[in-house]
Order: sequence, then structure tokens, then C-alpha cells
Amino acid sequence: MTDTILSRCEEKGLRLTEQRRVIASVLEQSRDHPDVDELHARAMARDPKISLATVYRTVKLFEEEGILERHDFGYGRARYEDADRAHHDHLIDIESGKVIEFIDPEIEELQERIAAKLGYDLKGHRLELYGVRKKT
Repeated sequence: MTDTILSRCEEKGLRLTEQRRVIASVLEQSRDHPDVDELHARAMARDPKISLATVYRTVKLFEEEGILERHDFGYGRARYEDADRAHHDHLIDIESGKVIEFIDPEIEELQERIAAKLGYDLKGHRLELYGVRKKT
């Protein structure tokens, strides 16, 4: 996973306008799960001529090409991350909307066992936990 969003776009033969390059760069540098409005604001900081429609079209294209992964954590807004990132699960704070990434080997092993018990080879999964921070 040393390649970038931009290099995967090039490998797939996508036409890369300067605005798409900016959007790809913003996505590459995102360590959170931005929605389209957040992506648009970040892209506009680099190129004020980038329209919201351009961001929507670019995100849709990147998703269709398997470059981005779309998540719906609630709140009525799709959020995005690089589809080539290492596997991880998500815990969503339902009060703040914050998305916390985590990896737990016990959960991974349990999912494999459950699939095997039911007669399946697990090929993938998505785990989303929703919670509120405990009051101390």
C-alpha cells in the first residue's frame, strides 16, 4: 500500500484535471473521514475555483473506480476514506460524530470463527460500533 490515490487514478487511466489532482491530494492527506462539504472546503483552500459540483463528481468517480470507500455513519452525510488503507473498524461517537478507527485481533479472530462455524470463508467485513463516552 505504498501507492497514492493519484497513482491509482493514473493506473486506471482516469483523466486528471488540475482540480481532480487537488481533490486527490486533499483526500490523500485526510486522516479523518471527511464528507463532501469538508472536502470542498479543504480543496477550495488550495484552489478557490473548485466547485462543490466538481467535488461531488470527483468523489463519485473515485468511489466507482474503487479508489474511495464510502461510509454512512448516520447524520445524513456520506463520509469517505482511501479504499486502499489497511483494514480497520470504526467506533462512532453519536454525540459528537467523531469517528475513531481501531483494530482488535480478538474481534478479527471471532469473525473468522463465526464465518467458519456457519460454513463460510470470510472475504471481508465492515464493523461499525456506535456509542457515547462514559461519564466519569
